Amino acid sequence: MDGVAEKLDFSHAHELPIDMMFDLQRPVVPSFFLYGDPPQEVGDRFLHLESLDDRSRPSEWNIRAHAHANLNHLFFIGAGAGEMRAEGEVFAFEAPALLLVPARAIHAFSWREETAGSVLTIADSYLQELLAREPLFRLLFVAPLGLALDAGSPEARALEAGLAALSWELAWRAPGQMAAIEAQLLGLLVVALRRRHGSSTASAAPGAQAELVARFRQLIETDFRRNLPLETYARRLGVSLPRLRTACLKVAREPPLKLLQARLLLEAKRLLLYSNVTVTEAAYALGFADPAYFSRFFQQKAGESPRAYRLRHFRRDDMPR
Repeated sequence: MDGVAEKLDFSHAHELPIDMMFDLQRPVVPSFFLYGDPPQEVGDRFLHLESLDDRSRPSEWNIRAHAHANLNHLFFIGAGAGEMRAEGEVFAFEAPALLLVPARAIHAFSWREETAGSVLTIADSYLQELLAREPLFRLLFVAPLGLALDAGSPEARALEAGLAALSWELAWRAPGQMAAIEAQLLGLLVVALRRRHGSSTASAAPGAQAELVARFRQLIETDFRRNLPLETYARRLGVSLPRLRTACLKVAREPPLKLLQARLLLEAKRLLLYSNVTVTEAAYALGFADPAYFSRFFQQKAGESPRAYRLRHFRRDDMPR
């Protein structure tokens, strides 16, 4: 089998300084505080809840591609339907539905007119604080995700009631307000987590293994361009490579190498969809010494060439005005 499938061998990879990589990317996707708002500093416990149509209605039910540097979204769709486009994937949904969007993920929406729901935004710093108490919450914001809910199900009712209660607590001041806000937030995250995994897989992802995989994903996020061997990741995590592999297979149902390759492929798709770099520039920005090797890697993982992928997915309406 071609070596591209078995390993990422960049032994002769061209090392680009980080600042040069960002110069090469020339992103055309805006980064907002909240959609349409200029970037600003986020408080350690920033939490925001608003109605879906607060921003969607003025935008004619189309939210163009954008990202948030340190804000995570939880959408509850109570009525209507739409489509979420995130990181090159398309999630079509009808109400009731739950949508999860992690910080830094590029996302866009097309809503059916009069779609109704709530948008909960959580600062990364606050999420990290909550993770100290429940590490499995990390798994909610690994990648963009759309989850269908059954109409009238306990989960749908719990999310709707929890968001209504949270909105009430955020809108007035009373003794114990912060505790009440956090209680509602924790309840919402628990409902989302249980829907994310389901009772049938609860025993298949023990806490220790799920936490290990989550920490591995964090390291990948930081270092996927550096061509580090898997042994280095395992050593930095304080575990053996077989233990890391077992945890990844149990929790993510993929071996560690495939998780690393998937992150590299995701970044390649981002560059092709949301920047004006050439394929050659994308290859160098991702640490490939040979653009032809990058094209072979992309072809094998995505099922088409980088150029074909860019042409097929390019949408004028995804571009900022």
